[in-house]
Amino acid sequence: MIDDQAPRVRAAGRPRSQEADLAILAAALDLLIEQGAQQTSIEQVARRAGVTRATVYRRFADKTALLVRTLEWANHDDDPALTGWPDLEAMFADWGRYLAVPRNRRLLRRLYGSRDDYPELLDTYRKVNGGRRAAAVREVLTRARDRGRLPAEVDVDVVQEVLTAAVMLHVGLGPDNEDPERIAAHFMAIMAQFGHRSA
Repeated sequence: MIDDQAPRVRAAGRPRSQEADLAILAAALDLLIEQGAQQTSIEQVARRAGVTRATVYRRFADKTALLVRTLEWANHDDDPALTGWPDLEAMFADWGRYLAVPRNRRLLRRLYGSRDDYPELLDTYRKVNGGRRAAAVREVLTRARDRGRLPAEVDVDVVQEVLTAAVMLHVGLGPDNEDPERIAAHFMAIMAQFGHRSA
């Protein structure tokens, strides 16, 4: 999930390579959250990161590549420890912690909103990411069904679509200051409608 403690913007100057990488990603993430994908430019990212445009272009072919890498970095998509969740309770507790952070919610709203003004961001991110998180969610749902905690006839693909829609609805209409436990309980209540039984 997105780390709310993203590196802060550094002063202008010639940073070391790794420091420049982090400064660029942090600047791109801040700008994406503040103004959306369409309004974010390489020039703005470079200025905020305290580097030249050439420094940014040496690392990223274009704005889409930069923003996709920013999302991967913010979501820890390259983290080898990201192996999924043992059960639905653990998954929803993780979702609750993530969605309880207002900055994370704003990022999701920007990402969903980019479908209209910068569609290549969401499309490319899904292709590059390969649906790793979606596969992890499906695995948890399948495991719950196989263990008898969901009815055998439940279609896990439909449940997953409902959960995705529920996240979008919660991010779009829910309060930004809700506590993690209430968020997790909300998703568990949805699962109860599919016949989920707690352990």
